[in-house]
Amino acid sequence: MAGPILIFDSGIGGLSVARALREHYPHAAFCYACDNAWLPYGVREDRTLTARIVRVCRAAVSACQPSVLVVACNTASTLALEQLRAELTIPVVGTVPAIKPAAAASQSRHIGLLATTATVRRPYTQQLIDNFARDCRITRVAADALVIEAEALISGAKPNAKRLSTALAPLWQAAHANVALDTVVLGCTHFPLLKPWLEADAPVPLTWVDSGDAIARRVGQVTDTLVSNRHDGRCFTTAPAALLQTGLAAYGFFAPRCLSLDDVFPDNLPLEN
Repeated sequence: MAGPILIFDSGIGGLSVARALREHYPHAAFCYACDNAWLPYGVREDRTLTARIVRVCRAAVSACQPSVLVVACNTASTLALEQLRAELTIPVVGTVPAIKPAAAASQSRHIGLLATTATVRRPYTQQLIDNFARDCRITRVAADALVIEAEALISGAKPNAKRLSTALAPLWQAAHANVALDTVVLGCTHFPLLKPWLEADAPVPLTWVDSGDAIARRVGQVTDTLVSNRHDGRCFTTAPAALLQTGLAAYGFFAPRCLSLDDVFPDNLPLEN
């Protein structure tokens, strides 16, 4: 199936993945879909959220007719990837915390995992650590507040310095441990958007690792039918998102249109809580 790359996220975090994908495939077309009506995902109940993710992704696939779906959200990937692959006829590429490349990069063998509460606690994350970083010390920091800071950033606001420092304080304590951490996994796709501020707040130089390049390489492995960029730039949200238009445009996307969920599982979950 020839079509664009469809990037899905709970909010604008997937734009960090869109940036990596555009660098790898400058002539490909892209669509973007975000479930901003249910942001943030990390605080919601798993079973209800899984059904919601499948519903929104199916609606986005119907609207975009893509060649591949990139689930640019750690929470959505750990919950719904298997079901999406079973129900969709196109390849589905997920997102997981970049534990493996971080372990390869770390010299001190002390790694920080900066993620949402949901990602920090999931058994899948522990399995990645067991598989690829068993010899490393992992300092896990749940920083849900950074998701909201990143969302505000895309509408033109600057991150709140006090909230940023408070969220990052456990990480900086680990940077001064006897065996100091030297590498940080950005385990939420929102967080690379904040990287300049994270680097500025860090008390020591650190290596920052995210999943963008790995996702881009995987897309090239699963499809070779990407269409040209004349079809590029469509964007869909599940709630009005006028404040996001300028930020989305900076990443090559048009003003968002509301995604209709009525034709996908119409008797399933409502749009609102």
